[in-house]
Formats: sequence, structure tokens, C-alpha cells
Amino acid sequence: MELPKSLIEAIEYFSDEQRCIDTVAHWRWPDGKPTCPDCGNKEPYYLATQKRWKCRFGKCGRQFSVKVGTIFEDSAISLKKWLPAMWLLANCKNGISSHELARDLKVTQKTAWFILQRIRLVMHEEPAGTFGSHWGNPIEVDETFVGGKVKNMHRSRANAIRAQIPIDRMNGFETSLKNKTVVMGMLNRETRQVRAKVIPNVKRETLQAEILKNVGFNAHVYTDQHVGYDGLDKNVKNFTHRTTNHLTEYVRGRVHTQGIENFWSLLKRGLNGTYVAVEPFHLDRYVAEQVFRFNNRATKDNPLTDADRFALLLSRIADKRLTYAQVTGKEDDRQL
Repeated sequence: MELPKSLIEAIEYFSDEQRCIDTVAHWRWPDGKPTCPDCGNKEPYYLATQKRWKCRFGKCGRQFSVKVGTIFEDSAISLKKWLPAMWLLANCKNGISSHELARDLKVTQKTAWFILQRIRLVMHEEPAGTFGSHWGNPIEVDETFVGGKVKNMHRSRANAIRAQIPIDRMNGFETSLKNKTVVMGMLNRETRQVRAKVIPNVKRETLQAEILKNVGFNAHVYTDQHVGYDGLDKNVKNFTHRTTNHLTEYVRGRVHTQGIENFWSLLKRGLNGTYVAVEPFHLDRYVAEQVFRFNNRATKDNPLTDADRFALLLSRIADKRLTYAQVTGKEDDRQL
């Protein structure tokens, strides 16, 4: 299917609801056969006046729209607004704030924020296997602290941090810096692909467990001299571990972490400049957003376009669901 090439073309292209439905259906059912979500029948017929399908199977007879079983499910927002929002988030290098999206789509800020959180869920991709397994393909590993400055916080929260009082919203993410959340990242220097996630602390067992989970046998691992990486080269996977002392140097031959540091600069530029304040329990989705754009950026070897990133995002919408109760942490309250 031919997709628009630029934002202005995308807005014009998706101004028609039926065209939006056809586009989503194409990427959701690549074989061209819409599937009944109840019985799995692949031969429903289309009700053009209602813009939905109806199952032909006699005992089922379910009517369903293209939204059912996707991140769009139960959303009253038209696809004419959903698809431009996906285009913007997939292609804006520093992200887009909910206030800005609310003005662009003529919806409330609360609605725009929820739309963006659902799209970030689609951007998240579980790593498949390990990467890096030979001397010519080293893995850069580093961690960074994300969080606001105490001097910019509300007085009650700042005083709680200074007094070392536990903060409800930091529960499970506390470090020695109570106002900071830890994000760990790894860069495959050969493929230039990044993996990053929020971790609860910077203890040795936490850091090295993530490396063991993501880095292949016999790989060369480059880190700084954080004590959490000590003894990594003595592990059963027989890593070759090299470090740089950032007190005296940043690069020693091929040994450095400048690649993953570049990713941190992009991540923090979006968090500090666009989103301003992100709570720890939402941070993983914001990290996944930046990882998606970084791993699917245009390079000499892989000249991806805005349309390619948008198509990739559309291909992932099925079997993803995020309710407002889940995203606000009120799901347990609804079950009481």
C-alpha cells in the first residue's frame, strides 16, 4: 500500500475515515482477510454503512470494527486523529507533548496524553535473543540517572528528599539519589542498535543480570569504571571486559561508551525539553519511544523514511491494549 511521504500529505491522506480504515486493515491483516475476534472466521462481510465487518459464521454473527483487538479499541477518537498522532510521535525526533498534540487534534490534554501513552506501548518491543558475540562487534554498556533537580521541585517533595523520607511515587525505583530513576542501556556497535530499560537500582547483581540476559557469549563489553561492572570478565560467559576511567579519559583506542552516551543525550533532550516531568512508573514507555526512533533512524545502509517508521508502527497495533485504569494505576481500585 502506498503511504504518504510527509506530514502534510499524511494529514490530507487520512482526512477520509474510510481510507483510514482501509490503511489500518491492510497493516493489521496483511493477508487481506479480516479475522473475527470471537471465532477466528476469516470470511466476514463488510457493512459499508456501518464501517464494520460481520462474521458469516451462523452461531457467531459478531460485528466488529478495525479497532477491535488493537490499541484503538474502545476509543471514541476517530482514526482521522489517531493516525496523524502516530505519524507525529514516530517521526518527531524529540517527541511531542500532550499539550501540543491536544491543540493540533482539537482534543483535551488528558485525551492527548492517553493517546500518546497507547502509542508508546506499541513502540515497546521485547528484545529477541542476545546481541554481540565477537571482537569486531563490541557492546557499549552504561547507565544514567533521570529525574528533576531538587531546587525545581515543590517544597514538600524537596523537603521529603532532603529528609530521606520515602516518596510514594518513587516506590520500587529508589536509589541513593531519591529524586532519580535509573535507566540502563546497551549499544551494539556493529548494527548501531540500542536496548534500554528502567532498572530499580545500580547494584552489581542488577547490572550484570541485564548484561547476561542481553549480551551473547564471548562478547567484548565496554563500560566505565562503575563498581557494578567489576568481575564481569570472570563470569561464566567469558566476556572480554574493558573499561575507561572518566576521571582521566573518555576514549582509549576502541574502548569507549560514546555511542550509548549519544543515545542518552537524545533521550534527555526529549525528557527535559519536551516532556519536562515524567514519573518513574511511566518512564519505561518514554524510553521505548526514543529507542524506537533511534533504532529505526535513517542511515547510509538503511535509508528509512517517515513513511517506513509509520508503517512499522502500524504493523504492531494488534493484540496491544492499555486502559486508562492501567495507565493511571487505578486498575486494582476498579476490581474492589
